[in-house]
Amino acid sequence: MTDAARMPSPGSGFRITVDREAAEPAFEQLRNAIIAAVRSGHLPAGSRLPTVRALAAELGLATNTVAHAYRALEEAGVAEGRGRAGTFVRFTAVEEPEARAAAAAFVARMGELGVAEGRALEFVSEAFRAVNG
Repeated sequence: MTDAARMPSPGSGFRITVDREAAEPAFEQLRNAIIAAVRSGHLPAGSRLPTVRALAAELGLATNTVAHAYRALEEAGVAEGRGRAGTFVRFTAVEEPEARAAAAAFVARMGELGVAEGRALEFVSEAFRAVNG
């Protein structure tokens, strides 16, 4: 049996699903689905996630299951709890995949050019200083 919940993403109609018969625990399915939604842009930085109770009710899960997933998202740096204000997608969670991809492309290009790691890091430092004054 698969349950679905609509997540807060204006106009996207994005849904999170949890398959109760899957080998993967429900909290992991939920955590992974939210991470995928953040990476794909369906949950943009600053988006407020549903309350633990609301999402648990919508998916038919225990509140502890959703709370466990939210804690895992916070530990991974994808979400941040703001007390009574709720849980939100962190800005760094959205930027990180793009930053990692840019870094990987830079490292690959430095490798093609035969530039050693230390020298490549010097180039990066110089570039930051040039851009940021």
